[in-house]
Amino acid sequence: MQHNPGFLKLVTDAKARVPEIDMQRYKEMIAAGEPHLLIDTREESEWAAGRVKGALHLSKGVIERDIETKVPDKETTLVLYCGGGFRSALVADNLRQMGYHRAISLDGGWRALKESGIELDK
Repeated sequence: MQHNPGFLKLVTDAKARVPEIDMQRYKEMIAAGEPHLLIDTREESEWAAGRVKGALHLSKGVIERDIETKVPDKETTLVLYCGGGFRSALVADNLRQMGYHRAISLDGGWRALKESGIELDK
């Protein structure tokens, strides 16, 4: 997908402030049993088309509004994914500002997850 320059600047700035992991590191987290919550930040239509089994859906449009109700413990490690890792970086940056200092963006997002062998729904 071709992204606009203003959007790419926002993402680049966010990525400078938030941790990001790749699919290999995420699989290592799972294998090591590192506690975390996987959150799908994609739109409802994307979620309906397929998702990672066990992921929580809080789209970019509502996560800041709903996160404190769904995940009140701000020390929870949150691994956020979107389609490719851009929107999830923006979300991780916003959550960091809200006190969720363990918000991590998954580079490659849904595309990487689909190819990883991780169990999916749909």
